[in-house]
Amino acid sequence: MRSYAIGDIHGHLDLLRAAHARIMADKAACGDTDAPIVHIGDLCDRGPDSRGVIEYLAQGIAAGENWAVLKGNHDRMFTMFLDNPMAQDPGLRNEFSYLHPRIGGSTTLASYGVANALDRPLAPVHTQAVAAVPAHHRAFLTSRPTLFTRGEVVFAHAGLRPGVALDAQTEDDLCWIRDPFLGFRGDFPGFLVHGHTALPAAVNYGNRTNIDSSAAYGGPLTAVVIEGRAMSILADSGRIALLPTPDAPIR
Repeated sequence: MRSYAIGDIHGHLDLLRAAHARIMADKAACGDTDAPIVHIGDLCDRGPDSRGVIEYLAQGIAAGENWAVLKGNHDRMFTMFLDNPMAQDPGLRNEFSYLHPRIGGSTTLASYGVANALDRPLAPVHTQAVAAVPAHHRAFLTSRPTLFTRGEVVFAHAGLRPGVALDAQTEDDLCWIRDPFLGFRGDFPGFLVHGHTALPAAVNYGNRTNIDSSAAYGGPLTAVVIEGRAMSILADSGRIALLPTPDAPIR
């Protein structure tokens, strides 16, 4: 059973289109046009074209593409800000807000034409943002699932809480978890593919694979193909096996 997955996008429409092109080349090579493409979440923030990414994915799904798009913590923070500019996501440290430079919300707003959000009072920025963001973008982000399963593979943005059944996982954990998830060496209820914790390159830890390769910080956007528990990164030159390295440093 073949599936494809793409890591954290963070507003990089050009990288997303290139990842899709690599996937389509692999599909053509193996003759499989039906395998789904799972986008692991964090469509927005930090990169230059969050609006373009959201529109591209929403249009694709509306047109019948076999794509799954999961909700990431940045996607959730964006919609929370639009609903209430004073809202604080429980996963976000208290000293940060959605418009803090380290979060990158101002770049998302800029892609919708809301310029200089960091340099203006919050109230008019919020008013302008609510008017600028199309209703179907808000609805699309709000309605994103937090889990996707196919065969023995489980997809989530941030990870899973160890020892908790899939149907009992919380949205907070699925969007935000790091500890105690990252240090867990046991088995999850399925082979887990996730992002959220940025790495220089994708790592297969044996029980999970992190495919967030730091596109938000100038790194590549990873696309992978999964067949059972076998996984390969899709490069312009073709497949590169992503073998389990259980002793890789925990990140």
